[in-house]
Amino acid sequence: MNETGDETALATQQFSRLAELAGEPGTDTSARTTPEAETVDEEAAARRQFARLLGEFRRTAVLVPFDEQGSLWTADFNGVRWICAFSDEEALARFAVARGDAEREWTYRTILGARLLDVMVPMLPGPGGVALDAGSADGMLFPPVAGIVPDEVAVDLGGTGTR
Repeated sequence: MNETGDETALATQQFSRLAELAGEPGTDTSARTTPEAETVDEEAAARRQFARLLGEFRRTAVLVPFDEQGSLWTADFNGVRWICAFSDEEALARFAVARGDAEREWTYRTILGARLLDVMVPMLPGPGGVALDAGSADGMLFPPVAGIVPDEVAVDLGGTGTR
């Protein structure tokens, strides 16, 4: 019923703010979206995507090659030591060809991504991370920051690092 006592339905439909945030059908937020909000949304989406990739990496066994001395294959770049890991033998083979090292025999082990980040990275001298499929278009870096590697070996991006 409305104020006059008749039972005509109101023509307007109201949605809660939670429906807008969840992107429920029928909620038009385009008129209220600011460029700043779009940037925040893009950043949040990128963070969620990276978190999914990180979780997948942690649960996946990857190939980690060894150098001629029997140590993990690593590369130093900008003060960070990167453990090189590969998603499969084909990715490792492409890396070997790109390096001009396709003729040598590559020794590698299969190691769980979580073990690389949680156990092997802390054993490196100085800041370290993991480079997955280095040199490929699908490559991914897992840098030495909190949330990826253990806090005690994470580099503080705010300038007060613990290492």
